[in-house]
Order: sequence, then C-alpha cells, then structure tokens
Amino acid sequence: MKDVSVAPEIRRQWERVEEIVRENTVRVVQAFRHSGLSAVDLLGSTGYGYDDRGRQILDEIVAAIFGGERALVRPQWASGTHAIATVLRAVTRPHANLWIMSGPPYDTLGPVLDRLREQGVNIHVVPLQDGMPDMTRLDVSSHDVVYVQRSRGYSDRPSWGEHPIRLVTEAAHRDGALVVVDNCYGEFTQTAEPSHWGADLVVGSLMKNPGGTIAPTGAYVVGRDRWVARVAEELFAPGIGSEVGATYPYLRLFAQGLFLAPQLVGEALQGGIYASFRAEEYGIASAPGPQDDERNDIVVALELGTPERVIRFCRVVQSWSPVDALAEPHPWAMPGYQHPVVMAAGGFVAGGSLELSADAPMRPPYRVYLQGGVNRWHTMMVVDDALRAMTSEVAD
Repeated sequence: MKDVSVAPEIRRQWERVEEIVRENTVRVVQAFRHSGLSAVDLLGSTGYGYDDRGRQILDEIVAAIFGGERALVRPQWASGTHAIATVLRAVTRPHANLWIMSGPPYDTLGPVLDRLREQGVNIHVVPLQDGMPDMTRLDVSSHDVVYVQRSRGYSDRPSWGEHPIRLVTEAAHRDGALVVVDNCYGEFTQTAEPSHWGADLVVGSLMKNPGGTIAPTGAYVVGRDRWVARVAEELFAPGIGSEVGATYPYLRLFAQGLFLAPQLVGEALQGGIYASFRAEEYGIASAPGPQDDERNDIVVALELGTPERVIRFCRVVQSWSPVDALAEPHPWAMPGYQHPVVMAAGGFVAGGSLELSADAPMRPPYRVYLQGGVNRWHTMMVVDDALRAMTSEVAD
C-alpha cells in the first residue's frame, strides 16, 4: 500500500475531517448524557411496543442531535426509500404540487412518484442550473411540498450542503410550503444537518451513516412536531402513531451505532479523500475531486468509461471485503432500478452503505460509486488494488 498519509494536501484535508468529527461527537455525546438513558431502557419491547421508554428516549436523542422538534426512529422501516415513501404519502395531498428541486431523483424513488401521480399529486422535477437549484422555477403555495435529495445519487451534480439547501428552504417557506430533505449518505459529513438549515422534515436510513454499521435495519425521520406525528400515523395508523412499534432486539444496536457514527463517518470521508487523490494519479476523474474540500456525503464517483472496467473495479472491491470476499459481482436487475446494477457489498449488514462498498448502474458514462469505509486503512488498500486493476496490472 502506497503511504500517502504524510502528503501535505491529504493531511490538510484529513485534519479538517477530524474537526468535523470532533464537533459532531460533542453534539452526540451531549445528547446522550442529558437524555437519562439507562441500561434497562436498551432492552427494547415486544408485541405492540406500548410504553417503550427506551424508544421514546432514543427519539428525543435523535431530535436533539439533528436539530428537530421531534423524531421517529423505527425498525419497521426497511430502507431509506421506504421511509421517504412514507413521508411523501403523509405530507402530500391530491391536486397539490410536489417540487423535486435537486434534479432527477434516485432511481428507486421513481415508482414512489408514479404512485403519487396516480393519487392526484402534481410532480415537478425541476432541472438544475450548473448543479444548483434553479429557484426561478419554484412557484409554490401553502399546500405544496418541496423535496431535496442531498446526495448526488447516480446523477452528475455535486452532493449538497448548507448553501443550496438553505436557498431552497428559505424560498419555499416564504410562500408557506413544506420542505423535505432526503439526508441519506449525508449525516455527520458536516457539523450541522438539514434541520439546522431550515428543513421541516429530514429522512434517512439507519443502514447508512447514522446506524454506525451496527444498526441492522430501520430509518429515522426528524423535524417539526406536527409533521413527524403525521408520518408516524402513516407508518402505523391514525390515532396510534408513535405510541407503538416494538424495538426488540434493535434498540441497543440503534443507540450504540448512533453513538459511534460521527467517528465512523469521518473514517469514510478520509478514505474517500484518499480515493480521489489516487484516482487522479491514474488519470481517472472523481467527484468530489482531490481538491474539493467540502464533502457532503460518503460517496466518491469514479468515471471508468467502460462496463468492463466498472465490473473489474467492483470485483476487486468485493475481493477485499470482510464478508463474501470469494463472491463475484455481476450486473443484475435490482428492484427499483432502471438499468442492471453491479454491486460489491461484503459487509456485516446487508446493504449497509457505511461499510465499504461499490456499485454502478450499467449505463454511460460508466461511473462506479465507492461508498463508506469505516477504516481508512482498509479503504486505502482496496483503492490501491482496484485502481491497479484498471491498468491490468497484477494485484498483490
């Protein structure tokens, strides 16, 4: 493994990440220590899940960390897309408008939007202007919902931080519209979250950043009290809402993963920085690039140019995985995606994107998306070997 950790530019960027980790850790630790959480609270509940004190406290911890009035953290959500679908069903109404301000959404959201259209919701996917939201096209009323996808997904635009999200929230709120932010892959990459920047509802998967690689399932919603209550009733039932939802055996795993998440997200960011610098040495374009200081998610996109190179890269990543290292990834028709997807994912939680993985839709321009990595040294070994494979060199 080539040791570039002493390179001044990489060291400078790693030190900046350490500051982000420090600030986020302070926020997380303070939320836990003031919560009153006790060992018995971590045992979870069964059946209906009534009177689950640990679940209530974890909701309060997440609300404090993410800057919301209220939160809902539940294992009953199977994925981030499932949670987003629940939120959009809860807050939209027939004949109102749903404005997608971050350009074409991630593939798996397509069927969700189709179902909303069938139910009479008007969907407006607003094209971007130089990778930023085009506020001239936003024409909302008080019944409308404005949606932002923070991470770039499989699109060309950069992932978004405070500036573009504030632009959207301030414009939407001037006319009384509700703002929903998909925060998947973005948690703890900066020192604040979209609720701090004005979003009314923020949604994310616990199998990504905030689960700290320990949460085996689940998702969260945080934001304004009345809207989180609506989401709870959509997930369970009107009149029941957040009072139910068994948490055994997940509650301790959710809490522990959340506590560890700032540090592990920092490792993922540092591994991504290394990947960007090494890709440049091989003449491979990356996004974010090596000189981009601001990283708003844990994903690095590498433009490989051909399907063969994409598959080769993913197979090398798989071969360095702690689980299923002997598996050989092949493109396949994953549910919710328009094109076959090849995925290297050998982590301890199936689909856990904070663990090191790589995936790509099999379509031009044939980018591979390197995600996560909770040990930067592991990421560095994987990146070195995968990039060598791009030049057909023999791997170590």
